[in-house]
Amino acid sequence: MRTTRVHVDAALVPGAELVLPEGPAVHLSRVLRLGVGDAFVVFNGDGRDYPARIVALGKRELRVAVGDGMAVDNESPRTITLLQGVARGEKMDLILQKATELGVSAVVPLWSQRSEVKLDEARGAKRLAHWRGVVAAACEQSGRARVPGVAAPLPLGDALRALPEPGLRLILDPDGEYRLSTLDIDPGMPLVLAVGPEGGWSPQDRETLRGHGFRGLRLGPRVLRTETAGLAAIAALQARLGDLG
Repeated sequence: MRTTRVHVDAALVPGAELVLPEGPAVHLSRVLRLGVGDAFVVFNGDGRDYPARIVALGKRELRVAVGDGMAVDNESPRTITLLQGVARGEKMDLILQKATELGVSAVVPLWSQRSEVKLDEARGAKRLAHWRGVVAAACEQSGRARVPGVAAPLPLGDALRALPEPGLRLILDPDGEYRLSTLDIDPGMPLVLAVGPEGGWSPQDRETLRGHGFRGLRLGPRVLRTETAGLAAIAALQARLGDLG
């Protein structure tokens, strides 16, 4: 039987009571039809699942009692950061959802020369909150108790300068230096995978990426769309070097 898991952005103290935010409260009470005494799991991204039980249910409030946290050990042994050119609407949601399910550690959305999506400050803030909600929901579904970070979108150069120094940096390239079948790196080495927007990387983008240490990875003979490329590469890397083997 599937366990109902709810993400909350709050401290979880065993033995204490917690009033759930409106979104999770409505989902539990009106969609799942849970009532007083029913049990589920809450988590806040600290790596633990906390058993919880509904103790009070009103029109505008759902209060739960929080139990002792239990460590969840299902994170990938491989740290993978996805640099993703911002894609349109549902494509970006799909990328974030499935990348989370596949075990990425962080997602860095970025703007490049051929980005088709434009967001002003207000829309950008709303979109970022939405993206983070998509990732949290994917953690609820997939059983992850650590929530991948989703950064605010940055221009390509700024995003690259903000990356931590260690790690293998990859872009997909049919003439790349690396082949998946022979890629063999230290188990503790982080991976950074860069995927362009719908229009792909421009020659200048590729030059910028190369200048920041990115190397080409060959992943088959076909050209993949942005919503396919990163997910296919992450799955292949997890199968070759992570926990999908």
